[in-house]
Amino acid sequence: MPCLNLSTNVSLEGIDTSPILSEISKAVAKIIGKPEAYVMVLLKGSIPMSFGGNEEKCAFGELTSIGGLNPDVNKKLSAAIAAILDDKLSVSKGRFFIKFTDSKGSDFGWNGSTF
Repeated sequence: MPCLNLSTNVSLEGIDTSPILSEISKAVAKIIGKPEAYVMVLLKGSIPMSFGGNEEKCAFGELTSIGGLNPDVNKKLSAAIAAILDDKLSVSKGRFFIKFTDSKGSDFGWNGSTF
C-alpha cells in the first residue's frame, strides 16, 4: 500500500495531471516491487510554499509504505520522482524534498479492516 502524497506550489490549473499520476504510480510500484493496484498518489498544487527563502517552483513528498523501503530503494524513488516532477512540472530536482516512512500493516486501514 505505498501512498505518495505530493504537494507543490506549481499551479495545476490547465495541466492534465493524469499522465503525471500514472507515471509516478508505475515508477513507485516498479521500484518498491509492489502491485500498482495498491499504489496511491495524491498531487496537490497551488500550495503556498517556500524553499531556501524563496517561492520559486518547489515540491514536498511523503511516501509511506508497508515494507519495501530501504536506503537503496529510497534513493531510486527519490531520483525517479524528482525526474518526473522536473520533466512534467519544471520543479528542479534540487527544489524537492521527500520523506520516506516504512510502516506496519496494522497502522493502515483498507477495505473495512487493516493490512
